[in-house]
Amino acid sequence: MIRIATIGTSGITASMLDALANVEGSVFVGTLSRDRERAAAFTSEHGGTTPFTSLDELAASDGVDAVYIGSPNALHHDQALACIAGGKHVLVEKPFCANRREAVEVFEAARETGVVALEAMRPLHDPAFHAIKEALPQIGAIRRATLRFGKYSSRHDEILAGRHTNIFDCAMASGSLMDIGVYCVEPLVELFGAPERVLASATLLDEDTRELTHGPIDGSGVILASYPGMTAVLAHSKTTNDLSDSQIEGELGTLTAHGISAPSSMHIDLRSDAARQTDSVGYSSAQTVGRDIDLPAFENTMQHELSDFIEAVEHVRTGGVCTEAPCGPFGTVAHFRDITLSSLALMDEARRQMGVSFPADRTAPDAPDVPSVE
Repeated sequence: MIRIATIGTSGITASMLDALANVEGSVFVGTLSRDRERAAAFTSEHGGTTPFTSLDELAASDGVDAVYIGSPNALHHDQALACIAGGKHVLVEKPFCANRREAVEVFEAARETGVVALEAMRPLHDPAFHAIKEALPQIGAIRRATLRFGKYSSRHDEILAGRHTNIFDCAMASGSLMDIGVYCVEPLVELFGAPERVLASATLLDEDTRELTHGPIDGSGVILASYPGMTAVLAHSKTTNDLSDSQIEGELGTLTAHGISAPSSMHIDLRSDAARQTDSVGYSSAQTVGRDIDLPAFENTMQHELSDFIEAVEHVRTGGVCTEAPCGPFGTVAHFRDITLSSLALMDEARRQMGVSFPADRTAPDAPDVPSVE
């Protein structure tokens, strides 16, 4: 039985604990919050027994095997390192760290200590997403992909009202790309690998908000990723609602998916050469034969990343090497580490082009893995 504590009392942490209640092999111990009463109330509400009020106390606890870190992005690095130093396995909410350099430090510390470090990135562990991946050969050589996720955030209203929020704060390593665009970036890297080049553009929040946001920060944006033989467009937004599906286009057909962060439906249209017609203005239009493909559905898809994390931890507890540990049906700990690092390198370069920087970026130089088109 893996004894799990959490850091943070946000809605995402509550969702993780809802998933934990339905995953075998784990039990919730308690949560860490600086507010003693809040820590106690949250722990009790979710069936735990031991609230924590300091990171040192949690890291040193003999009653905790692993920690889920659901705090603001900028805190992930230091909190993960402290927990790892205490011998704890860590499941870190996306994005894993503020930048690639910080992530490398955490993964290296985990390797040296012999514990599992894994990013909680839902779609990469979701059977529905992998059903999409498995369907790609049906559409032939892929030439274009458009992955998109846009959802208006009530936190934007807070900024417009002159109130601070962690979701739009450079000091917290947040913004649209880090909070929601990452759900486009990591599936892209999982499906197609790291791109050769990226070109990024963003709509920044108004200049008169920068006292609240501690610098330029993105409300929405677009990334163009170039591969040999194909291009991909990633669209993300926290200041608008994007109602379009994600789409992957191949020479034989087109796949559309609803909800890239938690895919709920998929449709494939295959090109039908026999049905080609010429329209009234002389253009040749290819008709298609389409069908819906059923995807597995789950009430809380966070159960997959949690179950995979527990499998990896159990492997290490029985003497296995942490980086080689199987982490569910779709990869090892090392595989998911590499996806995280490649994705953060892409986002580091995108933010550089967008003009969005975090305190962690100024701590030490870090050459991106993904070259600029400039």
